[in-house]
Amino acid sequence: MAKTRAPRNRTLSLDASEIEHYKSKLLHLDNPTNIEAILGRTIQSDILGVVEYLPSSFVDLLILDPPYNLDKSFHSNSFAQKTINEYSLWFEGWFVALIPLLKLDASIYICSDWQTSTAIHSVLDKYSIVRNRITWGREKGRGAKANWKNSMEDIWFCTMSDKYYFDVDAVKIRRKVIAPYKTNGEPKDWTESSSGNVRMTHPSNFWDDITVPFWSMPQNTDHPTQKPEKLIAKLILASSAPGAVIFDPCCGSGTTSVVAKKLGRHFVGVEMDEMYACLTEKRLELANDDKRIQGFSDGVFWERNSMPGRQILSEKL
Repeated sequence: MAKTRAPRNRTLSLDASEIEHYKSKLLHLDNPTNIEAILGRTIQSDILGVVEYLPSSFVDLLILDPPYNLDKSFHSNSFAQKTINEYSLWFEGWFVALIPLLKLDASIYICSDWQTSTAIHSVLDKYSIVRNRITWGREKGRGAKANWKNSMEDIWFCTMSDKYYFDVDAVKIRRKVIAPYKTNGEPKDWTESSSGNVRMTHPSNFWDDITVPFWSMPQNTDHPTQKPEKLIAKLILASSAPGAVIFDPCCGSGTTSVVAKKLGRHFVGVEMDEMYACLTEKRLELANDDKRIQGFSDGVFWERNSMPGRQILSEKL
C-alpha cells in the first residue's frame, strides 16, 4: 500500500503499524457462533469458509457486490472470466448457501454489470421475488473505439417474501424546480427557500446522481471496484429500519459496513483479503467521529451539485 501520492490525494491507505493494529480487530471463525459475537465485526474469510458457522435467519438486508465476469485482480486474489453459463452456475453455487442466513422478510440487493446482469437475474428468480432492477450511471470508465462506452451498472432488488420493509420517504430526492408552477399564487408541489426552489421527488430505478469515489474524496481506497457511500446509503435507508442487521459477504474495503454504522444499523461483513479487511476496520474507526455521507445531508438526498453551501469538490458534501 506504500504509494507516493500527490499532496491533495486523500485515498485511504495503511502503513505497516496500522496493518498490525487492524489485523487484531478482524474476526476469524472456526466453529458455529451467535449473532452477538459477529455484530459490528469484519470476518476475514472466503464466505464459503464460514457460512456454516453463521447463525441462521439473522439478516434483515443482504447487500452483495460479487466479482463481475471480468479478469480482475483484487490485491491477493483474482477472478478469471468465465462463460455466461459458467458464471451463472458459479454465482448460484454460493448464493444458495446464503439463503438460510436470511429472515423471511429480508430484502436483497445484488450488484452487476451488463454482462452479468441477466445471469444473476436467472438465479435470483429461482430463489427470491425479483422486484426491480436499478440502473445507475457512473462517470468513470474508459471509452471504446468500436463499441459504446460502458458507464452503467445494475442492482437487482429482491425480497424473500411479500412481507418486506420499504421506506420510500427516506430516499426521496430534493431536486431543483426548473418550472415553478403556482396555484392561486402558491407553489404547487414545490417549496421556496433561500437556496432556491426545490421539490421532494420519488426515487426511480434510474440513478444519475452518484459520484464514484476518486482520489480527492476521503472515502476513496485502492479497492478496484469500490461502491460509493451514497449508493449504499440509498439501499440501506430504503430497505432497513434503524437497528436492522445488514450483511455483506463480499465487503471489499467496507463501504456497506461503514454506511450501515453511519446510519444506525447493525452490520456484519465478510472479506477474504486481509488488506481490504484492515481498510474496512480503519474506515469504521474513522466513522466514529465522521458520520458524513457525500450527497446526503440533514436526512435528505440532494440532486448532484445542488446542495446549498457545497464545499470544494475534494470535500464532496
